[in-house]
Amino acid sequence: MHAPSIWGILVVAVVVILLFGRGKISGMMGEVASGIKAFQKGMKDDDKPAERIQAGAEIDAREVDKSKDA
Repeated sequence: MHAPSIWGILVVAVVVILLFGRGKISGMMGEVASGIKAFQKGMKDDDKPAERIQAGAEIDAREVDKSKDA
């Protein structure tokens, strides 16, 4: 297969703009951007509980050591 020419790309772009309009395309891009930001925020929030779990495991390990000493 061959790569699409500049005329093919222009025709597709014009058809997309006619079907969706400029406002709808920019609105969809805004929704995609807010979704990406929410995903990134969720990924950052997921890292924090892992640190808490690790710290909790260290505390539990210390308690087990204390009970063995007694």
